[in-house]
Amino acid sequence: MKRWAGLGMLALMLWPLAAQGRTVYHVRLHTGQGMINPGLAAFVMRAIEDAEAAQAAAIVFDIDTFGGRVDAATVIRDAILDAEPLTIAFINKRAISAGALISLACDKIAIAQGGSIGAATAVDAATGEKASDKVISYFRAEMRATAERTGRDPQIAEAMVDEKVEIPELSAETGRPATFTTAQALRYEIADQSAETLLALLQLYDLGDAQVVAVESNWAEDLVGFLTHPVISSLLLAVGIFGLIAEVKAPGWGVGGTIALVCLGVFFGSHYLVHLAEWDEVFLFVAGVGLLTAELFFIPGFGVVGLAGLLCIVGSLLLTQMGSFELWSLEEFAGLVSRLTLSLAAAIGLAALFLRSLPRIGAFNRLVLQGQTSSAEGYVAASTAHDRELVGQEGVTLTYLRPVGVGLFGGKRLDVIAEREFIEPHKPIRIVAAHGNRILVRSA
Repeated sequence: MKRWAGLGMLALMLWPLAAQGRTVYHVRLHTGQGMINPGLAAFVMRAIEDAEAAQAAAIVFDIDTFGGRVDAATVIRDAILDAEPLTIAFINKRAISAGALISLACDKIAIAQGGSIGAATAVDAATGEKASDKVISYFRAEMRATAERTGRDPQIAEAMVDEKVEIPELSAETGRPATFTTAQALRYEIADQSAETLLALLQLYDLGDAQVVAVESNWAEDLVGFLTHPVISSLLLAVGIFGLIAEVKAPGWGVGGTIALVCLGVFFGSHYLVHLAEWDEVFLFVAGVGLLTAELFFIPGFGVVGLAGLLCIVGSLLLTQMGSFELWSLEEFAGLVSRLTLSLAAAIGLAALFLRSLPRIGAFNRLVLQGQTSSAEGYVAASTAHDRELVGQEGVTLTYLRPVGVGLFGGKRLDVIAEREFIEPHKPIRIVAAHGNRILVRSA
């Protein structure tokens, strides 16, 4: 009996130590960090990997966001669904649009008083209008599949996206995509608990004594978010294409090729890090550049090979920007084509400006001859003076002129061209015009 009592006392003594050994990773997804974007997706994936490596007991996603990019939200959603620790969404104060998808992906949802979740209708980032039916259908399916995976009502998840899905006592009031208050979220079992602070939340799940690790974004994730912004991506493409144009115009490998390599490498690398680009797109782009180079340097003219290279390059850029095939629609495709066209136009304009301004740059003006010599000062090209001497000279044909042949002028053989006639050998001829190697003659 004493033995069992001793074991019990030992267990009670070790329990606080065991509790203190547990860790909870706290990940903030707030509006102060900007809209949900690829950089935030990279941050969340890194936080989940760190929590798994530390064998954390749970990951709390502190959510207060109006949403953001659908492609970035789906990357975050997939990472949360595959996470090994317990995942808890702490809606403090709102989880709107893409934030609702992220919340539904968590194992548990707690919401603060005065909070809200829903209004997940996708919109076009360029116009702010409701997205196409295809995008709405895709996002509705994502919400439904996520709710099914985490054991929540899929119809309610769909109602957050599509106003056509009716929820009794809710859709009839608004006629818009469903948005749930704290009381409604608890009533419809979207949220499991209500909590006002992180400590209160942890106590609900018996994690009050756990060590909280606050995860902050690093400079690399902030940089990725900056580089994947549509405006910055377009600038990288413009400068990269400009570098390719400059490299084609100059022999050998130079500054243009280096600029193109850096800009396009940054473009594809930043998108690859956040799973918006795969090796397929990179390979397609490299193949396109190879085909275009072969057409320019090894195949005369511009034909099928060059056109195939251009299509590969444009296709790789479109695939990188479009993301999932399910999101493709005519509106998004037209918008991307417009941005790529603007990037190409900007690259051509930049190349023209650069080549025009190059002689004025101190580091390059030594490569360009600045002085001028005019005929008024007595400078005449040797070929011009020689041409004037030939005009009016008479000679004879040594061969048939049909119309090209050979004539003899003052004991000197010259290749000549008969003007508007064929002339037989040993006939007198006169030079009527001379332009370098092009000498025109007539019968004398």
